[in-house]
Amino acid sequence: MDSTGQDINLNSPNKGLLPDAMTDVPVDTVGASQTPAAEGLTEAEEEELRAELLKVEEEIVTLRQVLAAKERHCGELRRKLGLSALEGLKQNLTRSWHDVQGSPAYKKTQETLSQAGQRTSAALSTVGSAISRKLGDMRNSATFKSLEDRVGTIKSKVVGGRENGNDGLPSPAGSGDKPLPGHEPF
Repeated sequence: MDSTGQDINLNSPNKGLLPDAMTDVPVDTVGASQTPAAEGLTEAEEEELRAELLKVEEEIVTLRQVLAAKERHCGELRRKLGLSALEGLKQNLTRSWHDVQGSPAYKKTQETLSQAGQRTSAALSTVGSAISRKLGDMRNSATFKSLEDRVGTIKSKVVGGRENGNDGLPSPAGSGDKPLPGHEPF
C-alpha cells in the first residue's frame, strides 16, 4: 500500500497501520536525552552541574517544608488570638485603602473631581438664576398679563356661577321646561 493511497476505511483490516516507509526510520536515543548546552561541557562540568541541581532541588523541598510549618504555626497563633480569615482580609483591605488614599494619583484625582464639582455647581447656579430671571421677565410681559387676565375672567365666570347655585354649565334640558329631542325622561 502506498502512502498517498492509504486506506482510511474504518472497517478495513489495514486501519491504523503505518506504511512500510515509516517503520524504517531510525530513532536517535542518545541525542534526544542531551540538550544543546550539555554538548559543549566536559564530563566533569556536567557532573558538577548535576550535583548543584540536586542540591538546589533539595533546598527547595526544605524551604517548602519550612514554609508549611510556618503557615501552620501562624494559623495556630491566629486561632488562639481569635483572629479569623475574615478579620485578616478586613485588615488588608483597610491597609490597602489607606495606601491608595496616600498615593499621588488618588490625591490628584480627588483634587480634580473637587474642582469639577465646584465648577458644575457654579454653572448650575448660573443657569438657575438665568431661568428664574427669564420667567420673571415673561411674567411681566404684556402677553402673559393678557393671558392671566383672560384666565382670571374665565375662572370668575365658572366659580361665580357655582356660588349662585348654578355651575355655569348649560343644563341638559335647556330651559328646564321641555326635554331635549330624542331624550325622554324616565
